This record gives sequence, structure tokens and C-alpha cells, in this order.
Amino acid sequence: MSDGANAILVRRRRRERTAASGTSRRRGVDGPLAAVAAAFTVAQLVLVRPVLGLGWDEIVYVSQVTSHTPAAFFSAPRSRGVSLLVAPIASWSSSTPLLRVYLALLSGLALYLALRAWRGLFPTRVLAVGGALFASLWVTLFYGPQAMPNYWVAIGALISVGCFLRARAEPSARAELWGVAAGAALMAWMRPTDAVWVTLPLLVLALVRRHWRLLLVLVAGLAAGAVEWVIEAYVGHGGLGQRLSDASRIQGGLGWQIAVDDQLRSLGGRALCRPCTGAMPNPLVTVWWFTLPVLAGLGLLVAARARRLERTLVPLACAATAALPYLFMIGYAAPRFLQPAYALLAIPVADALWHLARTPDRTWRPVAAALVALGLAGHLAAQIAVLESTVSRNTESRRDWDRTAGALHRLGVRPPCLLTGHEAIPIGYYTGCSSGATSGHNENTTVADILRTADRLPVAHITPAGGTPPRYARTWPVHRISDLDIRVAPPPQRTGP
Repeated sequence: MSDGANAILVRRRRRERTAASGTSRRRGVDGPLAAVAAAFTVAQLVLVRPVLGLGWDEIVYVSQVTSHTPAAFFSAPRSRGVSLLVAPIASWSSSTPLLRVYLALLSGLALYLALRAWRGLFPTRVLAVGGALFASLWVTLFYGPQAMPNYWVAIGALISVGCFLRARAEPSARAELWGVAAGAALMAWMRPTDAVWVTLPLLVLALVRRHWRLLLVLVAGLAAGAVEWVIEAYVGHGGLGQRLSDASRIQGGLGWQIAVDDQLRSLGGRALCRPCTGAMPNPLVTVWWFTLPVLAGLGLLVAARARRLERTLVPLACAATAALPYLFMIGYAAPRFLQPAYALLAIPVADALWHLARTPDRTWRPVAAALVALGLAGHLAAQIAVLESTVSRNTESRRDWDRTAGALHRLGVRPPCLLTGHEAIPIGYYTGCSSGATSGHNENTTVADILRTADRLPVAHITPAGGTPPRYARTWPVHRISDLDIRVAPPPQRTGP
């Protein structure tokens, strides 16, 4: 009898060890999350394509660390995070396809790590669907392989909020504390002001519940990420207050301004909607935007019934504060501004979708699952359609910059050189020239400096066809290139010995 009892006990212990080893293996690699991240990476390379040239903002960030082109003017709102992110490639190579592949791989890996930060808070199937929902948005696919900050703020938000909730559930955990700090630092490294808006609910919750260690870690992460931006404010912008004021002015003045309709117009594939005029996109393109808050509310109800309200309420609160300044405090729109909000909404929305597809009523379950699948398929089709048109339009505009650069080379404007006027920053990058502006958001030179430069180097001014040039360039010979007028400064008169 004792032998039989011992045998049963041995078999039970073996099963427990097997289950434990299986759990550890599953914790090593989450297959569904890895599959979502891999599909996201492949989709970027196939749909966006590495041959897409650098855009205006990308040029500003990338030019700070390249050796083959002069650095473009770096305005007050920008942070150096993206420049440092691309430095491992851009510092030694001028290959845009190589940079695109690097960023696509890095963004896929980052998505996987960000979803893993939520393990234990939601089932893996919910995390996988949430990751797929965020990754399949055209704005996520388009900006994943680009040298832009907003996707990385979204990744930092997912990591920081997920690790914050896990640290609250397991006060003795240390890895989660590091995750909170790392996510906050990544956000502040990319866009310090966005980081503050995203983490505002976390800071309030940690303060109210007296989670002093969590509060300290979160503040330390934000400070570590923003320290360079703050130092630069005092070194080059006259102080932190002045830099914030300059940033607000460049963004049109922050204050009560309803930009909800602007964001809706930008969903049709407009990278920057400033000024944001014109017709609204097709309702099939915008319907998901109105569905998001409804599904988020349903996810909140599901969480309340399951007695896990906090893990759904906190990301929804962070998504709301992340979206607030871009919906109600700025006078223009860009779809990438809301990426952190979309990332945080994705997981509660996925939870709601699973609830709808697995309704307790067995009679209606197949119907509900079919409707959810049909809705997701239609949503994906709309996102891909917008993505294709956006990629096509941006590819052509960046080829125009490259063609203009070639024409400038034929006119004798070759590095080292200086361009001023319309689109001087992007065209200057493709030409290999510095760019200058005597007014506006990118003001970095004076007329006297431009004329002195023209005595030494090739200088050209660009206006739209038929546009009025500034006084200093009116007598320069004009050349029509596509829809641009290029005025090239006469070469300096050489005197004899």
C-alpha cells in the first residue's frame, strides 16, 4: 500500500516538474507574440519597401549623425532620441535601404518585447490580437521603418504601463521596475512632453497609493530620458522655459484647440495636415476610429465583471492623456501623433473582441465570431489600401526631391553648397547642401551670411514656379525645374593676382 502511495506521489511530482519545465519554456519565447512581431517586420519590408527615400523630418534627425551631408536645423520641439537610434547605421552609411531594414527589424523586436511586458495581465491570445491590431494600422506600418519618434513613444508606453501594473501586482519584482524605468526613459528620450502626458495617470496612481518605489523609478526613468533635452535647452535655447515656449510657438501655440476633425482628415493618409482642409476620407477608412472608444468601453465592462478592472482602466487612462494634447490642444494634425494612444488602446480592445467572439450563448457564438472576423478583415483591407496610396504618394514626392537635386548638380550647385527657400531642408539633403532660412520656424541664418557664403560657395534659392524670391536673390539667374524656380547665385568674380 505504501509502495502504491509512493508511486502515485512520484508520478505527481514528475507531472509537476514537466508542467513547470513547460511553463519555463513558454516563458522563454511566446510563439504567438513572436509571430505577430515577425509578421509586422515582414509587412513593413514588403508593403512600405526599403527603397522609400527619407522624408522631411527624417532628414532632420538623420542628418545630425551623418558624415556625408551637413546637419539640418534642429528646432526646439525635437529631441535627439531618433538621431541616436539611427546612429549605428547612419553614422557610417548613406544607404537608405539599409537604414530601413535596420529600423524594420528593430521595430519588430521592440513590439515583441513590449507585448511580453504584459504577460500575466492578459491571456496570450489577447496580447497577440492586441499587438496585431496595433501593428496592422497603416500609420504603424508606415512609420515603423522610418526615423521618426512616435512609434518609439508607443513602444515605451506599452513597456512602462505593462511593467507598472505587474510591479503593483508583485511588489517584490525587480525586473518589472527596470521595465518601468526603461519604458519611461525611451519615451522621454524620443519626445519628453509626450512622455509626461502618457505617464501622468501612473504618477498620480503611484502618489495616491503611496507606491514610493514605483514613483521613484518612474520619475528616474523620465529624468534619465529627458536630461539631454533639458541640458540642450539651457545650452542652446536660453533655458527650459524658453525652449518650451519656442516649441509651443512652432506648433502653432498650445491651448484649447479642437483638432478631432483634423485627425479624422489625416486618417486618409496625410502625413501632416497643416492646415487641415479638404473633404473627410471615405467612411470605410474612418469607421474604426469611432469603433475604438466603443470597444474600449466594452473592454472596461468585461474587466469589471472579471474583477480585473485596474489592468484595463490604467492603460485606457494613459491612452486618454496621451491623446488629449493632440485632440484638444493643437491646431493641426498628423496621424502618427496618436500612435501611443492606439498602442495602449489595442490590448483592452482585443480583450473586448475576444469577449464578443466567445459569447456564452452557444447559439449565437458562431454568428458573433463570424461578424468579428468579417469586421477585422474589412478593417485590414482599408488599412492596406490607405497604406498603399500613402507609400506611393510619398515615394513620388521624395523622388521629386532627388530629381531636383540632380538638376541642381547639373547647374553647378554641388557640395559644399547652400540652399534657401522652399523645401530647402529636404532638397538640400538630397543635393548634399546645407540649408538656410532667414525667417520662420527653421530660421538659422541672415541675409548677410547668405551673401557672404555666395562669395565662396554655390548658393541657390528655391521658390514654387512663379513665386516671388527675396530681395537678395531677385537678380540671380532663374532656372525652371519641374514646378520650381531655382535662382543660382552668380559665381564670385575672380580678380587677378
